[in-house]
Amino acid sequence: MRILLVEDDSRVAHPIAKGLREQAYAVDLAADGEAAVYLATENDYDLVILDIMLPVKSGHAVCRELRAGGARTPILMLTARGTVDDRVEGLDSGADDYLTKPFDFKELLARIRALLRRSAVLRPAVLRVADLVLNTANHAVSRGGKSVSLTAKEYALLEFLVLNQDRVVGREQIAQHVWDEHFDPFSNVIDVYIKRLRSKLDTHAKKRLIHTRRGEGYMLSAEPGFVDE
Repeated sequence: MRILLVEDDSRVAHPIAKGLREQAYAVDLAADGEAAVYLATENDYDLVILDIMLPVKSGHAVCRELRAGGARTPILMLTARGTVDDRVEGLDSGADDYLTKPFDFKELLARIRALLRRSAVLRPAVLRVADLVLNTANHAVSRGGKSVSLTAKEYALLEFLVLNQDRVVGREQIAQHVWDEHFDPFSNVIDVYIKRLRSKLDTHAKKRLIHTRRGEGYMLSAEPGFVDE
């Protein structure tokens, strides 16, 4: 999943971004409210983590502007201001949840998972396709009862394919949700990662799950009789 992290203090932003990337999230950074609005309207994010005390535009102003523009992306506010009135103002401006600094990173991850589960596309704790099982909390993956070891980016790509089961997803869609703003659209990195997943998941299995639609993209499906094109 792709996250926009809005935090003007690099000493806070960079460790959070690093931790999220290690948990298989793609992360874009914005250091002020104006940049946050621009990125949130130009890109398709699964979640926005938004600090309140920002240059140019406050987190509250950003939140209100995004909601006024029709954005339904879950927003988690981070702030050092933890009074009841502060929390109420944040939620009333359109935020979905509120986390007071300092916080434990494990709690941040738990709140992110909870918000993603409550978003428009339901994301259950355990995802299953045929004999493939993904645990979205600890990123454990197994096929046919055997554990499969994946890197963070391999897991992120697989989870996106599973969430879009039986639907063809193009490279642009994959890049939007699995990679960040530094992704090179002319590279073959997506094809490389698809090949890695096939090697780990399909090579020794009776039924292939990852399929290619030439000129369209990729699809994860357990439907019988599906033929790659």
